[in-house]
Amino acid sequence: MMASSDVDIRGSLFSDQNPSEMDALCPSPPGPSRPQRHYERIGSRTGTSICQTLIHLLKGNIGTGLLGLPLAVKNAGLVLGPVSLLCMGIIAVHCMRLLVKCSHHLSAKVNRPSLTYGEAVQYGMENVPWLRRHSQWGKRTVNLFLIITQLGFCCVYFVFLSDNVKQVVEAANATTFSCQVNHTNQTQILVKSFDSRLYMLCFLPAIILLVFTPNLKYLAPLSLVANLVMTASLILIYFYSLTNISYPISLPKVGRAKDYPLFFGTAIFAFEGIGVVLPLENKMQRPQSFTLVLYLGMGIVTFLYISLGTIGYMCFGDQIGGSITLNLPNCWTYQAVKLLYCFGIFITFALQFYVPAEILIPPVVARVPERWETAVDLLLRTVLVIFTCALAILIPELDLVISLVGSVSSSFLALIFPPLLQIIAFHTEGLSPLVTAKNVVISLVGLVGFLTGTYIAIEEIINRNAEKHQETFSSYMVQ
Repeated sequence: MMASSDVDIRGSLFSDQNPSEMDALCPSPPGPSRPQRHYERIGSRTGTSICQTLIHLLKGNIGTGLLGLPLAVKNAGLVLGPVSLLCMGIIAVHCMRLLVKCSHHLSAKVNRPSLTYGEAVQYGMENVPWLRRHSQWGKRTVNLFLIITQLGFCCVYFVFLSDNVKQVVEAANATTFSCQVNHTNQTQILVKSFDSRLYMLCFLPAIILLVFTPNLKYLAPLSLVANLVMTASLILIYFYSLTNISYPISLPKVGRAKDYPLFFGTAIFAFEGIGVVLPLENKMQRPQSFTLVLYLGMGIVTFLYISLGTIGYMCFGDQIGGSITLNLPNCWTYQAVKLLYCFGIFITFALQFYVPAEILIPPVVARVPERWETAVDLLLRTVLVIFTCALAILIPELDLVISLVGSVSSSFLALIFPPLLQIIAFHTEGLSPLVTAKNVVISLVGLVGFLTGTYIAIEEIINRNAEKHQETFSSYMVQ
């Protein structure tokens, strides 16, 4: 039985149920929730099918992180990189399974039909006497990292959009219909244009208007189109990379030890789909089938990550960019690929923004007079978007932003919290020492990745900014 510390603190910024983008595009149908003990929908309630859940799981894990994996493989090495991605994929899927298992156990214990990630941590802490009085902080901590992660994704999207559109504009005069092998392994820049940070400012008004959408269900048709064009773009990227690998391959099998933390950050950023696991499982028509969906979906995701990361690095070698799209040739087909993928990322921005907006904004709006609610809501949305744009402008390096976001927040949500949650949720059930040791090791791996990945990413950001300032100063002195 849970303690009385589960008090009503509505109005707190971190007390609401954790939303996900799936809540917006796939709201739960009306009707009674399933009792945990029966583990199935009851009455006339319908939920998502196995196929629909699989598609949502794939969509929740495939994004800009996939396009940055060739550089991640470069940082780890041609052999160590794919092996590490496989190991990380296995650990990430195991942690997702742990989260679902703990959610089932705790929801049955508190007689709740389902739990969010934050609620699972909260009730898990209430299961331990000396953590019980601080259980609300467990939920708030998870919500905080969800906010950091989702806003981090939004920062990455700003940098991705600006880098790719800037490259298309700069190469426009030389774009042809011939997609020959680009031996420089980089899209040729014929006409210098504005700094990428100015492109971010150009996108800012459009993105602000996008997040003003009152209900994300209105974006569902555009989201479907975005998914289709991103899928087509990935197929073309695979085709180009596979057909333009140069032999013999003389790339290092193991990368520099200093660069491995950058690999960790990028890889865990790509695998950080744990935030959609519980919402998807809770909305399934047959939740008992979710384990099958999880293993199948994440198996596909892991295969895509390893294959594109390895093939992309083999194709472009040491010149691989922060996103593989930045290495595509100057022909209309692959310039269109960049623009189509940018369209998909633009629409996805609203979905990623939904999570922090729904956690942060409603408690503030609830404190203002009714006639000001809409104005305050829109103002706060604008401020949040400007905040993410400002962060992107401060760190306009796509690869380092991805690695930093992955190291700082994704490592906690995907690797550190789930094993610790199993320890506290089942500590009265008699966990074996082997299971406890395994969970501690996984959490320590996540913690070491967080510390080293964050340090190296920040160090590289400082070094690159110093180099840019030096180049600017030198060109000024020459003039």
